[in-house]
Amino acid sequence: MKPQLLLIVFTFLAVPLSFINAPYPNDLVLQHVPTLLGLVCLTGAVLFAAPTGLSFACVLLFIWLHLIGARWIYSFVPYDDAARYISGTSLSDYFGWERNHYDRMVHFASGLFGVPPSSELLQRFGGMRPLGAALIGVACVMTFGAIYEILEWQIAIVFPPAQAEAYNGQQGDIWDPQKDLALEGFGAILSAGLMFRWSPNRAPQMRRTMG
Repeated sequence: MKPQLLLIVFTFLAVPLSFINAPYPNDLVLQHVPTLLGLVCLTGAVLFAAPTGLSFACVLLFIWLHLIGARWIYSFVPYDDAARYISGTSLSDYFGWERNHYDRMVHFASGLFGVPPSSELLQRFGGMRPLGAALIGVACVMTFGAIYEILEWQIAIVFPPAQAEAYNGQQGDIWDPQKDLALEGFGAILSAGLMFRWSPNRAPQMRRTMG
């Protein structure tokens, strides 16, 4: 079995394990719908599209970030406890935070990790050059992020308020969707910049552009 498939199987197994002594088991089911969808899509990509190691790592790392967030429904991820155990002080105390920012970090990561696989798809199946694929990849990631925020809005309408709040993780911030998208955009632009900076095709492409 491919090492990539072994990592996917391990991640699949982590989903039911996350229910053991889960603090919010009723909300965990809804949280893991994106987890399973992401794993199914990643499995299909490995079997039929052979993604690069970078793209595979980006998608799998993001799924694990979401899996951790889902375990504590994002708003209660105990990173303060971990920081206090390591350094003796919590991140919230050190930075003066008044909310749990794990969800914001994951939105930033969705932009950072979303551009490489999007760019790879555009290059392999759209025939685009690396720079153009990275830029369109940013647009694709932002579009997906906006659609996801609309989905969260629909969840807030359809589900009971407590369950909707547990899934969306707004924590009382009415500007939460806008801030999430801003962080996602920043992560995507940073990712595109890093890809352009270290792309092996950068120099030839720049010569073609300048010539």
